[in-house]
Amino acid sequence: MTTTVQKAAVRAVGTGHVRVEGRDKVTGAARYAGDIPFTELAYGWLVLSTVARGRIRDIASAPVLEMPGVLAVLDHRNAPRLKTDFVGMMGTRPDPTCAVFQGDTVPHLGWPVALVVAETPEQAREAAEALAVEYETLPHDIEFTGDHPDSRPADGRMPGVTDKGDLQAELTASAVVVDEEYTTPEEHHHPMEPHAATARWEDGRLEVVDSNQGTSWVVSELANLFSLDPASVRVRSEHVGGGFGSKGVRAHQVAAVMAATVLHRPVRVALTRPQMFALAGHRSPTIQRIRLGAYADGRLRALDHRSVSRTATVYEFVEASAGVARVMYDADAHHTENRVVRLDVPSPTFMRGPGEAPGSFALESALDELAEKCGIDPIELRLRNEPGRGPVSGLPFASRNLRACFEEGARRFGWAERDPRPGVRREGRWLLGTGTAAASFPAGAAPSTAAITAEPDGRFTVRISAADIGTGARTALTLVAADALDVPPEQVTVLIGDSEFGFAMIAGGSMGTRSWSMAVIAAARDLRERLVPGMAIPPEGITVRSDTTAQIAALARMERHSYGAQFAEVAVDPATGEVRVRRMLGMFAAGRIVNPLTARSQFTGGMIWGISMALHEEAVRDPAFGGPVGADLAGYHVATHADVPRIEADWVDDTDPDDPVGIKGIGEVGIVGAAAAIANAVWHATGIRHRRLPIRPDRVLTAAGTDA
Repeated sequence: MTTTVQKAAVRAVGTGHVRVEGRDKVTGAARYAGDIPFTELAYGWLVLSTVARGRIRDIASAPVLEMPGVLAVLDHRNAPRLKTDFVGMMGTRPDPTCAVFQGDTVPHLGWPVALVVAETPEQAREAAEALAVEYETLPHDIEFTGDHPDSRPADGRMPGVTDKGDLQAELTASAVVVDEEYTTPEEHHHPMEPHAATARWEDGRLEVVDSNQGTSWVVSELANLFSLDPASVRVRSEHVGGGFGSKGVRAHQVAAVMAATVLHRPVRVALTRPQMFALAGHRSPTIQRIRLGAYADGRLRALDHRSVSRTATVYEFVEASAGVARVMYDADAHHTENRVVRLDVPSPTFMRGPGEAPGSFALESALDELAEKCGIDPIELRLRNEPGRGPVSGLPFASRNLRACFEEGARRFGWAERDPRPGVRREGRWLLGTGTAAASFPAGAAPSTAAITAEPDGRFTVRISAADIGTGARTALTLVAADALDVPPEQVTVLIGDSEFGFAMIAGGSMGTRSWSMAVIAAARDLRERLVPGMAIPPEGITVRSDTTAQIAALARMERHSYGAQFAEVAVDPATGEVRVRRMLGMFAAGRIVNPLTARSQFTGGMIWGISMALHEEAVRDPAFGGPVGADLAGYHVATHADVPRIEADWVDDTDPDDPVGIKGIGEVGIVGAAAAIANAVWHATGIRHRRLPIRPDRVLTAAGTDA
């Protein structure tokens, strides 16, 4: 057939579109990792340690193997051996928690000690709960303090320490000084869809149907762990019900592959909610000290941001909270430091806005305190400290429209009518206050590949190993491809979530849509060059593949970030300590907005999480048994419908002429600064500072008359 391409009447990018897979999701036609049927499917149930530190003395497998339907019990005595001495796709070594059953050591509560496999999930669970494990218990330490003797500089994704200028001299010479400590608690991400994976072997190839944030990532890790040729591993993850950083390579995928290898049949392993508290990662608690020294007019002379976070003894993950200061504000003397304390706890991991979310609470709260001491409006203080170049990197900013965010946000929020005095505005029993904070998050990109096929019927099929973890990525890529091909979105079908489509960046770091769009646009450009009007299209179509490795390497080095200004109004009941967020506004500068409909949802979703972070979320570990108290969604409090007020999110123009796609990430910047804006509003309402999250009613009451 010959090409009959219908030209697009208007640009698709920038106009609101409902999700292309939305109908399938709301009608139940979309199948998630735990829904897909397989012939002879068996079910695995993980058994987790009940001691916080020790060794396994014995596992009584024999009685369990006699129970109805039980097919196998895998543990460190009979499980396949794994290779763990490698650096994976993300540039890190694998967390030993996912390299299950390789030894008898138990480094924390909830460590995987066995997998029971049975014909049904009910049989697997009953047998797993009956499995008797004998331990040698050893002393454990989970106490996290800023002066812990084992604290040391972090060796993470960025330098542990940055330093310029004479910090002490500038602090001594400053007219105004802020020196305070801020803390954030352990937090957990629990997407609606729990972690689940099914593994099977077919014709010498391993196939894993999984819920993850990047099939290329999972292929790389599994191939390394099991010493396989990556070409012999296929991972599919078509629909994902949320991830937030937790859906990388975890114990359940590796255990499923082990069981499928041993039993020669498909095996599915899913995590329960309580198991996710130990096996899905979490946000580390932080203790942060901020020292700011300023001239009388509020301009910074000294900035010192030091953060200590908790990590595991088996694997170091750094909650790099001091990193936000390396981008946001400059000073003559500038020092940042990330430190970690190794304790007997599960490994932390990426969680929406890693580093920036807790770091912005401390930094933006301290900026508010500086504004108070200087007698300067909090917005004006921030604008006076806008840097011309990266404070640490020295690189130019590609675009930095934070000023526009504050100016437009202040206008819409009614900031000019604000009485700056704290504790004077009242409505009945409620004290009212408003607060603001700045936000930023890196706008990076990573190499990806994409393939586009011109079909004989005039349609186009895009194949890319992207992951839509709820962000609307599939729809965004449909719009990007439509514009790049100059056809209506209805002529484009985007297929994602299959490692067979080639290497692609994960959905993480707010880099997914930006990285994938580069690949799609490049493939579309090359395909259009090959297509001639009226040319014959063979039955198999004409396919062009792109690879953006060289394109990304050629990008000039610049500071690229999304920015935002957060505004919040709160009401505080001084008699009960209750804090209610009444309204929030977020104004963002996030490059070219692909789909305003889903983009606004991403921004407001992050802001809602900021409410949860500020007022509710806090995992507390019992020092006696080493685990979180109330490891379920009843005991771990999150913001619900009644806690969420009127929330508005919008954006300002943010054009970057040097950027080939102009797209920045928006998935994480919405949470950054949100908790600080709320905490600053609570101070404005009550005159009392809260430097410890969450701002619970009991803390509001006990802090009455003194700073918290």
